[in-house]
Amino acid sequence: MRLDRLLAEAGCGSRSEMKKWIRARRVQVDGRIAEDAGLNLDPEAAPDVLVDGLPVLLRQHLTIMMHKPAGLITALDDLRHATITDCLPAHWMNRGLVPVGRLDRDTTGLLILTTDGMLCHRLASPRWSVGKTYRVTVSGPPLTEQDVRAFAAGLVLPDGLVCRPAVLALIDPQTADLEIHEGKYHQVKRMMLAGGRTVLALHRWKIGPIELDPDLQPGQVRFLTQNEIDRLYQSVNLD
Repeated sequence: MRLDRLLAEAGCGSRSEMKKWIRARRVQVDGRIAEDAGLNLDPEAAPDVLVDGLPVLLRQHLTIMMHKPAGLITALDDLRHATITDCLPAHWMNRGLVPVGRLDRDTTGLLILTTDGMLCHRLASPRWSVGKTYRVTVSGPPLTEQDVRAFAAGLVLPDGLVCRPAVLALIDPQTADLEIHEGKYHQVKRMMLAGGRTVLALHRWKIGPIELDPDLQPGQVRFLTQNEIDRLYQSVNLD
């Protein structure tokens, strides 16, 4: 496949735009500046293609993890607030990446983005019971084993919301890991508030079998490894 066509089909822009980028020496292939828009490449051979030093996404479906920092909203476009797209190369967004669920503006941690709509739906849907695990720090009454039992039984919040059973693992009287299998609006904060507690910090570190890479700094992203992708698809019964 011609280089300009490959870039266009990867969502970088039109073929005429890609020819201009190549002439401007913005494109590298396997470590060398590309000079010929007609350079023939085999996408199945996974050539190393960079635009402005950033990798071009050539795979059929893309799944990445982000270490979401505080201060960004989980949206692809917003007129008032900074969004998670600030952490992504612009030409990646042409591939249709969407976030799996949402993290509040002040919540940090693991966010998965994918171009696979079915994978996104199953990971986010309560029907598939994919666990999302948060490290939560609270102020107010200390967390106790009574809370562990109450969360395991399924809380009923003052506003009538019935929460599915959740796993609360105490770390200290003000800190715990909480695994939930749904994602209602501000759910973790509302669950803690039901016990008279205010959430001071909330950090998601796991979705299903995938844990946040400890080497990934806030604002950084990386592709999931093939092993991680396999385990993620298996967790929602997809090939």
